[in-house]
Formats: sequence, C-alpha cells, structure tokens
Amino acid sequence: MSKTNSNNPAYSPAAGGWGALKSSTKHIIQSENAMKGVKALLRANQPGGFDCPGCAWGDSSTAGKIDFCENGVKAIAWEATSKRVDATFFKQHSITELKSWDDHSLEKSGRLTEPMFYDGESDHYQPISWDKAFSIVADSLANLSSPNEALLYTSGRASNEVAYMYQLFGRVLGTNNFPDCSNMCHEASGVGMTNSLGTGKGTVTMEDFNEADAIFVFGQNPGTNHPRMLGTLRKASKRGATIVSINNLKERGLEKFSDPQSAKEMILFTGTKISQYYFTPRLGGDMALLRGVAKSLFKRFEQDKSVLDMEFINEHCQYFEAYKRSVELSSWDKIISQCSLTREDIEQITDIYVNSKKAIFTWAMGITQHRHSVATVRELVNVLMLRGNIGKPGAGACPVRGHSNVQGNRTVGINEKPSMDFLDALEQKYSFSVPRDDGFNTVESIHAMLSNKAKVFIALGGNFAAATPDTKRIYTALGQCDLTVQISTKLNRSHLMTGKNALILPCLGRTEIDTQQSGEQCITVEDSMSMVHSSRGQNEPASEHLRSETAIIAGIAAASVGNKTVNWNKLASDYAYIRDDISEVIPGFEQYNEQIKASRGFYLTNPVANRQWNTPTKKAVFSAALLPEELAHERVKHRTDNMVLTLQTLRSHDQYNTTIYGMDDRYRGVYGERKVIFVNADDMEKLSLEHGDYVKITTISNDDIERSVESFKVIEYAIPQGCVAAYYPETNPLVPLESIADGCGTPTYKSIPISLEKV
Repeated sequence: MSKTNSNNPAYSPAAGGWGALKSSTKHIIQSENAMKGVKALLRANQPGGFDCPGCAWGDSSTAGKIDFCENGVKAIAWEATSKRVDATFFKQHSITELKSWDDHSLEKSGRLTEPMFYDGESDHYQPISWDKAFSIVADSLANLSSPNEALLYTSGRASNEVAYMYQLFGRVLGTNNFPDCSNMCHEASGVGMTNSLGTGKGTVTMEDFNEADAIFVFGQNPGTNHPRMLGTLRKASKRGATIVSINNLKERGLEKFSDPQSAKEMILFTGTKISQYYFTPRLGGDMALLRGVAKSLFKRFEQDKSVLDMEFINEHCQYFEAYKRSVELSSWDKIISQCSLTREDIEQITDIYVNSKKAIFTWAMGITQHRHSVATVRELVNVLMLRGNIGKPGAGACPVRGHSNVQGNRTVGINEKPSMDFLDALEQKYSFSVPRDDGFNTVESIHAMLSNKAKVFIALGGNFAAATPDTKRIYTALGQCDLTVQISTKLNRSHLMTGKNALILPCLGRTEIDTQQSGEQCITVEDSMSMVHSSRGQNEPASEHLRSETAIIAGIAAASVGNKTVNWNKLASDYAYIRDDISEVIPGFEQYNEQIKASRGFYLTNPVANRQWNTPTKKAVFSAALLPEELAHERVKHRTDNMVLTLQTLRSHDQYNTTIYGMDDRYRGVYGERKVIFVNADDMEKLSLEHGDYVKITTISNDDIERSVESFKVIEYAIPQGCVAAYYPETNPLVPLESIADGCGTPTYKSIPISLEKV
C-alpha cells in the first residue's frame, strides 16, 4: 500500500545513517544471495577489488576498509541476485507479455544467462549459440549499403578496455557513429569547458576538496545520485569549509548527512550539516544567477581592486572585455526574473565567493539538461576565472559524471566527433584508413533510425529505449531497424523494443571474475577526477555461458571485419595487450600496465590544472553569451491558454539511471509508487488541485505531436513556483526529440513546458 508524506521536510532524519543501513540490508536480503553480496561489498572500491558499478565519484586516498554507499549496495546486490532469466523464462513469457511489465519487474527477474535470438515472427526469444549470434551480426553489417547505417551505442558501465576495442571495431568497419550516454547527460560540460579551457574534464582532484574554502554545489542530488560525495562534503564541512547548495529542490542529502561509519553519529542519531546556505532558483535560472554574481563582482571591483584576479585574467585569459560588456547588458530585472531569487540572495552568494580565496564549483544534470546548458557551463567557468579559481590548489571546476566509467569511455575514443589527433594516432598504429566525417550522437541516431538511414543498432550496455526522450518515437525507431543487439547483464525495456530481428548477448558483471585464455583479467576505469584504476571481479559468474564484454566485442569484430587489420582474438585473450595499444595511441597512458599497479591507480594529468590551455589561442576564453531571451515556459505560452509549468525529470532514491531497485523515495517522503508529480502549493491552489489528486500531464511544444502521460498523483512539495518534478523514465514520453541543448544536442530533460489537467 502506498503512502506519501505531503509535508516538508518529507524526511526528517539526516541522509545516510540508520536509514541507509536499513535500506542496504533490505536490498541484500532481497537479492536472495546475501553472502555473495556481502563478500563483494567488502572488496568494493578497494585496491585489488572491483570498482563499484554505480557512480563515478572519486576514491579518497585515505579511504577505509569499507568504501561503499547505499546505492552501491543496491547495484552490487542487484548484480549478485540468485534469480535467472534463461531460455525457460523466455519460453514461458512472450515479448508481448513482457512489454506489459513495469521496468522494476523486468530487471527484478534476474540475470541473463545465455545468448537469445528473436526472429521477428514467434513473439519469443529463442536460445542461440555464440558463434551463430556473431554470424548474424556480421551478416547484417555486411548487408548495409554503408557502414554509416550502423549505430554503436555505449553505456558508461563499459571499461576502458572494451570501449577502446569497440571504437576501434567501429572505425575499422568505417563509421564514427558512436552515440553514448554522455550525449544525454554531461555533453554540455564537455563542449562548454573545451571551448573555455581547452579540456572537457573537471579540473580538480579529491585533494582539492580538502583545501577549498568554499564549495558551491549546483544542480545535483548527491544523496541519491552519488552518495559517496556526501562523505567528501561532510569532511569539508567539519573542517570549516563553506558549502553553498544551489538546486531547484531541497534535497535531504545536501542539508544533513549521517556517516554510517561514524560511531558517534550513529549512536547519537545525529549527523553533520552539509550546506550552510541553500538557494532554490527556478528551473533554467542558474545562468542568470551566475550572471548576477558576475555583475555584483564587477560592481565591487570598482571600489576594491582585489575582488577580481586581474593578474590571472591578463596573463591567461581572452575576451575579458567582451564578457564585461555582456554582463553590463544583463539587467537586474532580467536576472531576477529568470532565476527567481532576490537581489539580496545573489549578493549573499557573492559575499561568500569574495570571502573565499579558493572555491570549487561542482555541478551535474541540473545544469546540463537545458536549452542554454552550454552557455551556463561557460558562465560557471567565467565566474571561476574572474577570481582566478582555475588551476590552483583547492579550486576549480568539477562536473560530476554519472555512470562509473562514462568519462573513461570518452577518453579512449567513444566520441562521434573525435579529434583529428586521435584519428591520426589510430591510423598510424593500425595502418588503415580511418573515417573522418562526424558520426551521429544519440538524438541524431534516433532521427537516423526514423528516416531509415540507420538499420543496425548495437548497444554495449545501458537501456537505450528507457533512457532516451520521446518514448513512442524511440520505440518506432528501434522497430524499424533490421537488427538490434543488446549486450547486457539483466533484462530491461530495450530487449523488448526490438528491430525486425534482435539479439540479447549476456555479459559478465563488474563484480564477477573474468577469466580469459591468459588467466584472470582486470579492467580499468576513470572517475570524475581523472584517476584511472584497476577493477577485478570477485564473484563467480552467474552462468557458465556468460562472456565478458571484451570477448563479445572481439567475437563480433572478428566475424564482421576479420583479424587482418586488428587481431581481435589476441586482444581479448589478455587485456594487457589492449592497454599496450592504448599506451601507444592516447597521451597520458604511457606504461599503462605498470601505472595501474599503484594502489589507487594513476592520475591523467589535466593541463588546465597547470594553467595550460589547449584552446586555439592557448588562452582561457571568456564567453560573452547573453542571457537567454526566454526560458522554456515563456517560449510556448502563446500555444495554450492553460497555466504553463516547467517539468524536470529526475531519479527516485531507489533508482540508478533507468534501473529501478525499488518503489520508494524516502528522502522525498514517497513510498510504494512512482507515478507522482511534485508541485508547488501556490501553483496547486491556482490550478484547484489538492494533495493526492490525479492529473494528466501534457507537453506544450511548438510542434503538433501529442505528448502526454496520465494518472500521476499530485504531491505538494517545496519547489519554486512554476516548476514541477517527476521521475523518469515514466515521464520521458513528454520530452520532445527536437528539444535539445544548443551546441551539444543533449535532450532538455530539466526544462519541459507542460500543463496539468485534473483527472
């Protein structure tokens, strides 16, 4: 029976603490393989153990013998489950029936155990041999009129080794079509930071968090999405650093956190205050807020020349005067209107910033999933540069990546727009003609499928059908493919939204022992702080028929393009060979196999940390972008007489990306249900809604496509007026495929204009 708390705060205890321990225990027990789960947990994020398959937060050099979080427990227990999805399961359950199951029930069914094939006629998956499966992929690729009719998607779970092999296979095949999960989350960070600084990666390390005077947390919910970050923030708060959270919703983890490893906090049922200051701008208003801070800084500089670091600006930066003029053109009325904070709020944020010699700005999808997300990322960097907070200890830019190796995937070549230097290095190493044209990103790939310009879709992990926008259209797009291939550990929605033919190729999980011809293997991953470290599975495989992702890609590649250009079988026999190749192709990976022997791995040096700028002018570049003319709700108000609200899609606490571990969201007071929408009390009054009413949610767009979802329960919540929030993937049908960020193509999951109609 569902129950939902309508009062705020929805959850009064500190985040973490006994609530996290209780939840962790529940999920371990529900896996029906508790001992296996506990054994694995003790080796999570430890030297010689495995990297947690969850988030990409960095490992502390002083981490203890236990270094995992509640959501890490869920991910590990989910993978260690004793439940199995085998040939018998698929014989019992048709694809039509499985489509009616919710996402939680699908993945809860258990681990995939053997290759399966759907022939487009029987409505059931049938078992198939590995060799036959590889042959089907090879034949389908051979029948394409161009290699660019193939799409090679990558999830952030994939290791450096398999991601490198995957991109190499695609380029030997002849395409740069590498849509990946980064296209849907932090693409704006990569594009914005590259334009400003010459690198798309964060500029800080874990040690910088130990030195920062102030940490500004923008647009993220660490308590749910990357809980180990709360340990870092707790440590900073306890030593006296000022933490300022700027987020549309009040999230419990950013308010107070109880460390389950602190005996004092557990015994006393207390916790540590995380944010000394918490501001809640309207959705899409972060750029205006930052512009207000910049405007205040320039005003203060007139009286106090120490407010801006002119030495840094003059030596290292370009277009400062153009940026200053842009700030002058930004009126306070527009700034206040767009961010919905007061002038006093902005001046207080500026006070904190000015009084901090070393500051870190850290952000996530609350910043990157808007129409003007690239401009907002560049404004974050602008404000950092005004006070020289780039390239010095205790300061810098920190985009917090989502999945555990999404950053590493991009480093080793999963990129639809690779650099010419990278392609030149591949060509020199392997002596083949590398494709030079840009490939398709995620949204472009969907359009290509819809227009029959792409006919084979291969997914290295992930749940593409559930993660992408405009759900009905993505189902149609996948259905028009000649072949869809899913390389996966567990059953999910993407296995049911098939092409005319479909393959499920089951793979080892991160926690499982990977044995190849040369013996037991390790893989490597890169975290948000550019630390690369090894990961070695601890559990026996869920099935004797499973293959590693690396072995699967090697099998597909050998069957499709042969072993003449690249000896795929050799690379898969010993992953050290792959790392040797990476050492020769990608700067920073020299002596790769030796470097990963270090206890916590090695740091991929970021030139920005040394104030070296790989921009065309070799200077850091101020962006002079103006504030957006209109925010999302303003752009469509002429399309309807109804009240227009702005929707952000988000995760529940029992969720990681599209994986639904359970039906609770305890920090927001929601239990046993997911079809809910969080609404401001004043907006509810205007709409004559009460807590517990049910509504139809309809997208207001500038096209004529009807997009709506029904029977969502209204939850009164502390959220700025004009803004609402609801879980994905349930609300992905509301996100138009054409609604993307300028300059990077990321779907605008955090700024969808909608209306509510009481049912």
